[in-house]
Amino acid sequence: MRYFITAILLFAFYCFATEISDTGKAQIKEKRIQFGVSAGDPTPLSIVAGVGYKSAIMRIQGMGWRNGENDYWCAMRGGLAWTFFRELPFNIDLGVGGGYSFAEAPNGMHKALNKANDAMYLFPYNYEETLDLSVEVWVHLYGIYTQVSYPIYYFMDQTKPTLLWRAGYMFEI
Repeated sequence: MRYFITAILLFAFYCFATEISDTGKAQIKEKRIQFGVSAGDPTPLSIVAGVGYKSAIMRIQGMGWRNGENDYWCAMRGGLAWTFFRELPFNIDLGVGGGYSFAEAPNGMHKALNKANDAMYLFPYNYEETLDLSVEVWVHLYGIYTQVSYPIYYFMDQTKPTLLWRAGYMFEI
């Protein structure tokens, strides 16, 4: 994994170096690569990667965490967007995306009820599961960004959040 990340970084720096003109001023790049990290809903922490050409950008984000049996979460989102005001430090991306999230957490009240009755009447955990198609708005300022996703269709609707949001930092090459 370490060699894979090193290879990606070396490739990214090579791409960045070839985009600098002879006068030393950066030009607007046709090809771009993004890496970042974010926090928000429905996943507490997520890694973001994006690949773009001119104003079109495709991003994927996700992460998972496991603390033990019935105590974990995972999520994956992806999307296609169009960037407006790309040449400025402040820009906006509008697009569509979709995602899947799943989480299980221990429920002490259910465990206590099962133990008191000496039988399993309730699952000893809570869970959430969502699969959706969303309209997305990304707002960037010097690498710091916010993402707001409005789900327009749920394929799986165990829980239905009305608005998904994220905030984080993204480095673009």
